[in-house]
Order: sequence, then structure tokens, then C-alpha cells
Amino acid sequence: MDIEAVRKYCLSLPHTTEGIQWGNNLLFRIGRKMFAIVALDESPVSISFKCTPEEFAELVEREGIIPAPYLARNNWVLLENLDVLPRAELKRLIRNSYDMVAAKLPKKIRAELGIADENKSTRIRRPGKQR
Repeated sequence: MDIEAVRKYCLSLPHTTEGIQWGNNLLFRIGRKMFAIVALDESPVSISFKCTPEEFAELVEREGIIPAPYLARNNWVLLENLDVLPRAELKRLIRNSYDMVAAKLPKKIRAELGIADENKSTRIRRPGKQR
């Protein structure tokens, strides 16, 4: 997978924005929260993204994948090369990162973006019952 394919895929995800930050890093965000970072200055180009704790443990055991500097404590990995993983697996992991970040957005931002609150049950408060 090349940079343009990664960029096209990330931008195909709803409400994704992109920007350059920290020198020459291309950041992809949802609701102002990043879900993927492509380091454009490096050769070969690398990518970082969030994953589940289980995926993190499995991925860092693979050749060419390391804990992402500064972000590993939040289960981010760094692929030292865009070709470390098959295209379909990389796309799945990027989508998972997007979904995890979107799920943690504040309620107000989620409402602004029209993101359904699928994982949380809505409670109806009855009058007179205050917490």
C-alpha cells in the first residue's frame, strides 16, 4: 500500500479530516482526535494507529512493527513500512482505530457529527429521581 492509497482510504471514512503537524507528519482525525499518523519524512514511509490491547500485543511481535513512540501507552503501534502488513489487514486495522477513537469522542461532538451511540444504553430519567 502506498501513501496515496492510505490517504484515500482514511479520507473515505466519514467525517475524517487531515492535516500536517509536527514537522511533516500527515494526521488523520475524527472530531479533532487522531486515529492515524503517516510520517512523510521517513523512508520508507511509516504509519501509526491505535489498536486494542490484544492486537497491540500480537502486532509488536511481528517483524517491522514496534510500539509507537510517545503513544504506545495508549496501544498505538508503528509500522516501519506500509508494506509490513497485507493491504486488507492494514485497512481493517486503520478502520478499527477510527472506530475506537470515534467511540471515545465526547457526546456533544458525536452528536454534531451524527454518530450513533451504539455501545451505550440510553437511560430515561424519571421526574423526581435525581442522582
